[in-house]
Amino acid sequence: MQDMQVSGRAPGRLVPYGRRPYYKPEPLPPGRELSLGSEFYTTLSNATFWLGKLSGISTAVEFSPVLYTSLLRKEAMESTQIEGAEVDMNTLYRHETRQPGAEASRDEHEAETKDVAEVLNYEQAVEEGVEALGSGGVSTGLLQSLHETLLTGVRSDTDTLGAFRRQPVNLGGFVPPEPGTVEGAMDALLTYIRTGGSYHGIVDIALVHYQFETIHPFGDGNGRLGRLLIALQLLDQGYLAQPNLYLSEFFNRNKETYVERLQGVRTNGAWEDWLAFFVRGVERQAHESFERSVELRTLHREYHERYDGRSRADARLALALFEQPYLTANDVQDILDVTGPTAYRAIHRLEDEGVLEEVTGKQRNREYRAADIFAVLERPPETY
Repeated sequence: MQDMQVSGRAPGRLVPYGRRPYYKPEPLPPGRELSLGSEFYTTLSNATFWLGKLSGISTAVEFSPVLYTSLLRKEAMESTQIEGAEVDMNTLYRHETRQPGAEASRDEHEAETKDVAEVLNYEQAVEEGVEALGSGGVSTGLLQSLHETLLTGVRSDTDTLGAFRRQPVNLGGFVPPEPGTVEGAMDALLTYIRTGGSYHGIVDIALVHYQFETIHPFGDGNGRLGRLLIALQLLDQGYLAQPNLYLSEFFNRNKETYVERLQGVRTNGAWEDWLAFFVRGVERQAHESFERSVELRTLHREYHERYDGRSRADARLALALFEQPYLTANDVQDILDVTGPTAYRAIHRLEDEGVLEEVTGKQRNREYRAADIFAVLERPPETY
């Protein structure tokens, strides 16, 4: 494995340390004037526009639970997939609806205790971060608390949860700052965040993400926490009303480029390439998230036109799907306060109408999901 090489344009230097030198990044802002052309600023303007549209619709829809939870869940799922987790929407919702005693294979059980736990931890960390923003903004204490939430009870390469790393790490030839320098580097980064940065807000968020991942302050979980920090900064700066921008999907689809652009800054000071990539991702994901939200809102209105005012159980169940889009017959009994036979009749009617679909293929412990809602959530991004 070759040592990392840096040019004179790099915003950092290699410092001798043990068998391999570590990389010591310069504090933000960049030490040279950024060369950002008209094309970049057009993309930045579009990104800001679509974030505004997304923020507006997220506060205007009449069914925030499924919109908020599902898009937050999409971000959590994509972020953990980048780290190697194998999990999808069905697996996540199945975990929440499975009844005690329901049959599950060994593989399913392992997924629930590993990959699913990582996603649910991410969701919890986002919610904790959003709540904490109102009482002090981004701080060392908040990042350490969120780190502990992210890694509690899941696979991890560190036993130090909620504290900066105490051991050096080697990331394929790139050695982040040695442990003794991490606290000072993070203090400088948080000062940059608190003072409002030096550029347009979205540009500063991109700079902060680079710096956080380069400092690599924790023994594990830096990728997840760094991506979560993007969402918190967008909220804190007023670009979003809710954390429903799933930027991790863009990073996941372009993982090789994501890594190359970060490394390009470290080795050659290629800030412009990284910023163009980041801002393009924000533009695309904000636009896509807005379009999905519009589709869900339209679907919600269509269901109300079709089912509102009808007292039959299947009509009430159809409307309830925007609160709980994945369920079992027992769930239906609880939601509608009906008997088992009535619940099954409602399910079967909605199956016949294509509103519900059974997903297990089993005769017992059957599970159902809202076909139209999941069609929107799972539609490939290339279609937007």
